[in-house]
Amino acid sequence: MKKLFQDILNIENVQGVIFFSIEGNVIFSHFLSDEPENIDDNECTLFIEKLEGIREAEFVFENKRLYIRKTATGYILVALTRFATIAMVRLNCDILIPTLDKMNKPKGWGRFFKKSK
Repeated sequence: MKKLFQDILNIENVQGVIFFSIEGNVIFSHFLSDEPENIDDNECTLFIEKLEGIREAEFVFENKRLYIRKTATGYILVALTRFATIAMVRLNCDILIPTLDKMNKPKGWGRFFKKSK
């Protein structure tokens, strides 16, 4: 999975990436510096519930930024410094999303049935 996110991680001033499922489970997490400790799936679920209906968001803090992008299978969260080029992050997410969506496509009869909420 790290290979898929490597282009995003190689962008200058990107500090890390987390990929959450729609249910709030952490599928992938990699940080180049200090990785956050104990990412709790329950907290991720609450966070994702608040993002319902949002396709793309950017949170700007004093010295950090968070870029969040929705996919068909979950959310990509990219941690950046304030000097990172957001256009490069968006471009790499645009390239990555079709690959992520293909990985979790149902096969066989499962593609005809959707799980109700």
